[in-house]
Amino acid sequence: MRVINLTRNKELAHTVIMADSFLARFKGLMGRPGLAPGWCLVLKPCRAVHTMFMRFAIDILFVDRKGMVVRTVAGLPPFRLSGAVRDAHLVIEFSAGTLAPSGTSAGDKIIITK
Repeated sequence: MRVINLTRNKELAHTVIMADSFLARFKGLMGRPGLAPGWCLVLKPCRAVHTMFMRFAIDILFVDRKGMVVRTVAGLPPFRLSGAVRDAHLVIEFSAGTLAPSGTSAGDKIIITK
């Protein structure tokens, strides 16, 4: 699967790890040494994330049910909370530094495709 920003015509990730069960969402990226460039974690459903027990910073997209970005967070360091985003339906986590070069921002349309 891939994550594509349709608004900017940019591929954000070529490999998607899907976390759509309670256990998978709970574990998330904890215990991993990092997240490779071009990889992401999709947490569904999800409105808030944390970086407790993680060793690296992440970029985050909060996406609503229509695929619109409702909030972005760049470089959230380990042992922090994102805060809840009421309109979010899913969250996509990337390695830190992924979002800035793509110009991805609130209002962009995101799709997850095969």
